[in-house]
Amino acid sequence: MRNKVTVVGAGNVGASAAQRIVEKHLGDVVLIDVIEGVPEGKALDLWESAPIEGYDCRLKGTHDYADTAQSDVVVVTAGLARKPGMSRDDLLFKNHEIVKGVTEQIARHSPAAVLVVVTNPLDVMAQTALRISGFPKQRVVGMAGVLDSARFRSFIAEELDVSVDNVHAMVLGGHGDTMVPLPRFSTVAGIPLPELLPRETIERLVERTRNGGAEIVAYLKTGSAYYAPSAAIVEMVESILLDRKRILPCAAYLEGEYGIRGLFAGVPVKLGRRGVESILEIALTDSEKQALCTSAAAVKELVDKLKL
Repeated sequence: MRNKVTVVGAGNVGASAAQRIVEKHLGDVVLIDVIEGVPEGKALDLWESAPIEGYDCRLKGTHDYADTAQSDVVVVTAGLARKPGMSRDDLLFKNHEIVKGVTEQIARHSPAAVLVVVTNPLDVMAQTALRISGFPKQRVVGMAGVLDSARFRSFIAEELDVSVDNVHAMVLGGHGDTMVPLPRFSTVAGIPLPELLPRETIERLVERTRNGGAEIVAYLKTGSAYYAPSAAIVEMVESILLDRKRILPCAAYLEGEYGIRGLFAGVPVKLGRRGVESILEIALTDSEKQALCTSAAAVKELVDKLKL
């Protein structure tokens, strides 16, 4: 029997993730959305490309959570983008209600699933999913660090004109302005980045990484990134379904690690079939610790507003 993956939200991120999942033969996909016709149409379109792309994984578009039953992994992309006139608090509360409703349905129909949360604000929505689902903390994980690290890697490869395969990077903390790229733990063919680039260049690449999503929004004007986010989602889904136990930077629930307790934060984790199998603690400098604590404090402020 093939693995079953539910993708909640059939927008650009969700549909692209569904496409990558079936093209990698990772499992059957249920694409669910509240908009009439959208998940059905996109799932059918993807299935009609199967004879050309050579995959037999089935796709189903639906509005009924009963169709998602017994999913192995559920990816939550559903949520609103911030609109003109909408405050950050407005967005926080609206997306909290969306993720809350989605999580209630998923917990009812797929009580053994691993939840991969993508909806922003990411760390807080992961905390919402954990509280509402009642799942063990290992089975709720947020996608942010994989995307941010990929952006950092791509900028480093471009700067040095080398293969992205040779570049490894680590980005911790929250998704957004408070993320914590770690040049000391970023390497090119094993060579630490500070030995290859001057500090000013590294700082420029770090800043570009922090603003990676905003840079794309500025180009698109009416949309946001989805190719790289969907690729990051699928890297996590693959590590879970195939039990690859990859070490990836993900938003995990911390209970004292890195001095943070009771919050989700981006840290290196071992990701396998059971979800977050372990959290790796690396030695940080005082400035890196302070940056991570600042990131966690920003998450706590939003968590407190929601009384999670």
